[in-house]
Amino acid sequence: MSYKDPNKPAGERAEDLLGLMTLEEKVGQLIQPFGWQTYEHRDGKITLTEDFKTQVQQGGVGSLYGMLRADPWTGVSLESGLSPRGGAEAVNTLQRYVLEHSRLGIPVLIGEECSHGHMAIGATVFPVPLSLGSSWNVELYREVCRAVALETRSQGGAVTYSPVLDVVRDPRWGRTEECFGEDAYLIGEMAVAAVEGLQGESLQNPGSVGATLKHFVGYGSSEGGRNAGPVHMGWRELLEVDLLPFKKAVEAGAVSIMPAYNEIDGVPCTTNSVLLEDILRKAWGFEGLVITDCGAIDMLAAGHDVAEDGMDAAVQALKAGIDMEMSGEMYGSYLLEAVRQGRLDMELLDRAALRVLTLKFRLGLFEQPFADPEAAERVIGSEQHRLLARQVAGESIILLKNEADVLPLSKASGTIAVIGPNADAGYNQLGDYTSPQPPDRVTTVLRGIRSKLAAEPQRVLYAPGCRIKGDSREGFEAAMACAEQADTIVMVVGGSSARDFGEGSIDLKTGASKVTENAWNDMDCGEGIDRMSLALSGVQLELIQQIHQLGKPVIVVYINGRPVSEPWIDEHAHAILEAWYPGQEGGQAVADILFGDVNPSGKLTLSVPKDVGQLPVYYNGKRSRGKRYLEADSQPQYPFGYGLSYTSYAYSALKVEPEVIAADETATVTLDIQNTGEREGAEVVQLYISDVASKVTRPARELKAFRKIRLAPGEKQTVQFTVGPEQLQYIGPDLQPVVEPGSFKVLVGKHVNDTLSADLTVRG
Repeated sequence: MSYKDPNKPAGERAEDLLGLMTLEEKVGQLIQPFGWQTYEHRDGKITLTEDFKTQVQQGGVGSLYGMLRADPWTGVSLESGLSPRGGAEAVNTLQRYVLEHSRLGIPVLIGEECSHGHMAIGATVFPVPLSLGSSWNVELYREVCRAVALETRSQGGAVTYSPVLDVVRDPRWGRTEECFGEDAYLIGEMAVAAVEGLQGESLQNPGSVGATLKHFVGYGSSEGGRNAGPVHMGWRELLEVDLLPFKKAVEAGAVSIMPAYNEIDGVPCTTNSVLLEDILRKAWGFEGLVITDCGAIDMLAAGHDVAEDGMDAAVQALKAGIDMEMSGEMYGSYLLEAVRQGRLDMELLDRAALRVLTLKFRLGLFEQPFADPEAAERVIGSEQHRLLARQVAGESIILLKNEADVLPLSKASGTIAVIGPNADAGYNQLGDYTSPQPPDRVTTVLRGIRSKLAAEPQRVLYAPGCRIKGDSREGFEAAMACAEQADTIVMVVGGSSARDFGEGSIDLKTGASKVTENAWNDMDCGEGIDRMSLALSGVQLELIQQIHQLGKPVIVVYINGRPVSEPWIDEHAHAILEAWYPGQEGGQAVADILFGDVNPSGKLTLSVPKDVGQLPVYYNGKRSRGKRYLEADSQPQYPFGYGLSYTSYAYSALKVEPEVIAADETATVTLDIQNTGEREGAEVVQLYISDVASKVTRPARELKAFRKIRLAPGEKQTVQFTVGPEQLQYIGPDLQPVVEPGSFKVLVGKHVNDTLSADLTVRG
């Protein structure tokens, strides 16, 4: 049996094993039940359920979803969940049973959620992807992904359902926080870093996991910003924008991909064979695994209504190119009978099973199916990863306003009032897809500020003031009293994607935790939580307005999962920080910025509108989109790429050489950037291309390169970019990439609306 020979190629081993399998065993490889339902954890012992044992003995289980996942949805809590070591030992117990009680001893593929950290108890919680993208630091993000992969694989997870590569078109969408932003090029660069970081040099390494690209495709362009809504998009935009990050990640070697819930022009992505076969496999050469999102096949019969029943839905999905079903309910219920009734060719079933087996061999699961409890205990939530989380959070925070240089704050004098519902609410700064956390695990903004002034604790005052949602003003009086005693007020407001972790509520008068009979849910963002507005929820704005009347400096810190559109705050706040959901070390990172220990260098990856009525407001819209409304112009409040610093930078000497090139040649772009301030800082140098005239309408400008550089006071650097076919091409009238002869503008600067310009000509 050559499938047991580790020296044979993965594909050859999979072919050999497939030839030994029964119909039931092949179907078993295509299903992925929920992992947390396969065992019971009592008194420190793991017992596999009888249902799972039966499944193993009757044909097997190809994969498990979320065996290590802990959150309110799974019902796994700090009390009932598994420690880092315990999780690894549980995986080993399960794998050992599968190997010993299945006919062919095929190991189970454990798949886990790792959008911004391994979603298991004890794992490091990094900032959400929207925050990570705002760092514009590809190398640092790759390092984060290596840490996530190490924590996940040490505990037995072999594939992860990340990165999320959706291009955000409407930030009212609740999953905006899971995305890198609105620009396909930037997302593509982060996508490549994610694949390289997660998968490492070899999938068989103990610190590597397979990356699953999602959601394929157009998921961020849903109608009205409603989750999984219809997408109205032509093929040119699809090829040029939404498919670009996926293409780059496939070229980087991603081994798995997840179709989106949505339809495009009437065809659900789950059964879109043009996407799954013609583009993904034939055009791009993808040879990996395609797995559905949870419940996607069921939606074909009950949601999209393109299938008559469950069997029809399952058959359609497999024929279109779906290899594995997350949850496994539809495949597990119908595929066996579909083959027996002649509604599904065995050849298609074999195709899917072969892809599953090949990935398992590539991951080295047949040689090493077991987790490493000692490594899990050592690396999960390690001090090294905690420091990395703090570093990347610090690089991702964006300074939107700093009137009269009110920031940074002085450590030497002055009393600070820290006020707001997100000032000391740990879960509110973590984002969705987060595991339960011990109370001391998350550093809130209040704790971060207190740590800076630890020798003088009396200088830091606190009041929550109000909740994220609701109209209760009972905390206003205490908040005003707190603010009256202070010299400076830090208002920590925003949103929450925290699910009900059983934390109860808070006493708005004292700020103390308070468990109530009916748990209060402040969640106004996250999966399934789409909004009509981008204004602050509840009475947060009213609280800020009242405190502003005291005439003291007011610094607003946003902790949130989507942009906030509040013109009054933009006008009246003395300083504004956008922190997104900055992770477990976010409070410390915010404090680092507030007191100047870290110079802010984050830049927006989403355009922030003045009003929700401006949407869509993404920067790279077509030239014909119009310049204004009756009430105001169409420009955002804060443009793409924008972000201030505690120092200043001067751009000069932009050159393009040669100024005329052929369509297949390249030009070198150089310019000087100098730190003209008194602090060391990091600047994101952004290069945009504008096609002056083209056969098909184009955006006014598009990001095509960027670089984050660090400069000492007075230091000058020459930055160099290369511009060639990849930067100049677009999808032409025949839906093929083309570089047209003509004039181009090369624009380099601080953000999309603040650039130097130089000419480049492509000769005919």
